[in-house]
Amino acid sequence: MSIKEEILKKLDEEKGNPVSGEELAEQLGVSRNAVWKAVKVLREEGYDIQATTNKGYVLSSASDVLTAEKIRSRLSFNCNVIVKKCVDSTNDEVKALAAQGAPEWTVVIAEEQTKGRGRNQRSFFSPRGTGLYMSVLFRPTFSSSESLFVTTSAAVTVCEAIEKVSGKTAQIKWVNDVFLGEKKACGILTEASFSVENNGMEYVIAGIGINVKEGAFPKELQGIATSVFGKDCPSDARTDLAATLLERLKFYYDGIPSRSFYPQYEKRCFIIGREVIVCSGKTTGKAIVEGIDENCFLKVRFEDGTERLLSSGEVSLRPIFN
Repeated sequence: MSIKEEILKKLDEEKGNPVSGEELAEQLGVSRNAVWKAVKVLREEGYDIQATTNKGYVLSSASDVLTAEKIRSRLSFNCNVIVKKCVDSTNDEVKALAAQGAPEWTVVIAEEQTKGRGRNQRSFFSPRGTGLYMSVLFRPTFSSSESLFVTTSAAVTVCEAIEKVSGKTAQIKWVNDVFLGEKKACGILTEASFSVENNGMEYVIAGIGINVKEGAFPKELQGIATSVFGKDCPSDARTDLAATLLERLKFYYDGIPSRSFYPQYEKRCFIIGREVIVCSGKTTGKAIVEGIDENCFLKVRFEDGTERLLSSGEVSLRPIFN
């Protein structure tokens, strides 16, 4: 770790209590001036660090510092967690690592994404310090026909993690969005690389973006997006959420062959029984959602009585018609 990262780690360990600059310098084997410069950079990055005369530096007890060490310490399995300040896209970061042979359960988490994206190359709003932006690498042994289940397992995982850390009820809008009430709090983008030689998957990446803290949503998202916590976000909320999410994701990913996620996915899909606008391939129109089958295909009935199973596409919510 860099001097700056070491100082942040030590201040975080003593969060709310002063740590002297002299002590930091001695422990790290650097000058007092080097400590001062590192703290200055941390402040510029947005960390609330106060200097107390004759006592030292104090990291606010309300600070929510994401570090790989803190997340790994809360996991019951080996997971290569990498935390970065700013990336173009966590999915792209993991893709590059996958191409270099990175093992399954390599995880990249970023404080900020400058080119975060969702389905159909839509941009995903990823400002610094307010969200949890995470991508997880899998190297599946199950068939490529089951790759959709990585997405559906992740959706159930996010719901359960949000509920555990916040107490709020989270639901799923087919196929990959997690809602709190009628507003979106999380998007999931799953991308895969397929092998021509064995007709299987080389790897799958699940990208998860959760709005954790209240932030200034851009105009186009106001009224349709929300966050897990409002202004009163607990200290270490993102760390707790990341660790809980990874634990539950391990459980559901291991259970994909038996589709252990399915009962929860079906139960949490709040669009069942509602009218939607369907856009799937060349098919567009109003329909009632009648259910979800065990392949996570959406059962819909159009206004003319035609019924279809949708394996892909998008739905937008509308009031129920008679």
